[in-house]
Order: sequence, then structure tokens, then C-alpha cells
Amino acid sequence: MDLATLVGLIGAFATVTAAILMGGSATTFINPPSLLIVLGGTAMTVLIKFNLSQFLGSFRVAFIAFKNQATKAEDLIPQIIEMAGIARKQGLFALENVEIEYPYLKSAIDLVVEGRSPEETAVLLEKDKREISDRQKIGSQVFSASGDVAPAMGMIGTLIGLVQMLSNMDDPKAIGPAMAVALLTTLYGAVMANIVFMPVADKLKLRRIEEEKLNSICLDGVLGILDGQNPRIIESTLKLYLTPKSRNADADEGKGKAEQAPLKEAA
Repeated sequence: MDLATLVGLIGAFATVTAAILMGGSATTFINPPSLLIVLGGTAMTVLIKFNLSQFLGSFRVAFIAFKNQATKAEDLIPQIIEMAGIARKQGLFALENVEIEYPYLKSAIDLVVEGRSPEETAVLLEKDKREISDRQKIGSQVFSASGDVAPAMGMIGTLIGLVQMLSNMDDPKAIGPAMAVALLTTLYGAVMANIVFMPVADKLKLRRIEEEKLNSICLDGVLGILDGQNPRIIESTLKLYLTPKSRNADADEGKGKAEQAPLKEAA
């Protein structure tokens, strides 16, 4: 579970709820018609922009925002270097027996074991990387669109409430509920857009960037293995994806001066 996402979401709602409770009764802020306008209206409007499978798939993609990144670059690179050593000593087909957890890397090694050419492998892996990125991009776009639509639906609810209020000015009892719809839909729209939809969309964009980097590491590493490059050369290339702090941490562990020299030049 991604602690930052969970704490941020719960903390934001808790802050708003605390402010409501400190000012009076919480039941005043519960209005089913307002919720229907904002949530139902937002969902239906977003469905116009996307197809049903993309809309439903966005909820599965959103689950990524609440999960920790299982694989990190610092863990992936040593595994690729180890496979490069195995391939150099025992041949490419020896990689078939290596256990690989990261899906994209596993797909890449499967292509290597099948005996595909480096050019064909590069084309297939690039296509796979692009398709993965596009699917994740659609998920973030659905939530980003929801963040744009929710405040607009809140404004529509406000206009509906004002019309109802103005058309019943002769009935004092109808003014209060109509005014509640007018104000609460704006509140609901702002809360859902700024606490849920837009933050989740931004987190999904960040996760997509992180996964693109991991997939690029796998692609460069596998192509280096196919090219028969020395594991040290592959390692120095893949370390360019790491932050300077991570590179220095590896240097402090005594990984070797041959790998450190090109990294210093790149920095």
C-alpha cells in the first residue's frame, strides 16, 4: 500500500470533515440530490468521452495509485547484470531457467530465448512498451476528465437549485432545500475534483513515468545482452537511469572503478 496516497486521501477528507463538525451538524452537508448530480452526472459525462471498457478499466488502473511500486530500478539493474553474466558464460538459452518477476523483463527474455534477432526484439519490445504506456495513460485521462467535469456538474447543480429557489419564493419551506442543493453541489464538485479525481490522475501519471523508466532499463539491458556486451558496460549504461545519489551509494559499496568513471563523466 502506498502510504503517501492513503494518508493524503484520508487526511484531506478528515480535514474537511473536522471543519464541518466544528461549524455545526454534519447532516446539514448531506444532500442526496446534490450527490446524484455530481457523481452521476460526472460518470455519465465522462462516459461520453471514453468507451465503456476504458471507463471501467480506469478503476483497475486507479488501484495502482494505492500500491507501492513492487520493482525499483536499483533492484532491477543487478538482476539484468546477473543475467548478462549468465548469457556471456552459458549462452542465451541459459536465461530460460532464470526466475523473473517483473512482467516486461520476463517478456523480453522470452523473446531472447525464442532466438529472435536483436532488430526484431527491439521492435517488439518498443511496441509492447508503448502499448503499456498508452493503457496507463488512458486511465489517468479518465480521472483527469472526471476532475474537469465534477466542478462543472457542481455548477449545474447550483443553477438547478437557484431556479428551484426562485420559482418557489412564495413558499418559505421550499427555499431552504433548494438553497442547499445550490450550494452543496458546488461543494461536492470541488471536493471530488480536488481531493479524489485530480490527485489520483496525477499519481497515475507519475506511476506511468516510473514504469516507462523501468521498461527502458529492461529494453537497454536486454539489447545489450543480445549484442554480447560485457556486463560491466551494460551496468554503466543502466546506471545512467539512477539518480546521482543512488550511483554514489553503489560506488560506496565498492562496485568497481570501471563502472564509476563513465558515470562521473555523465554527471
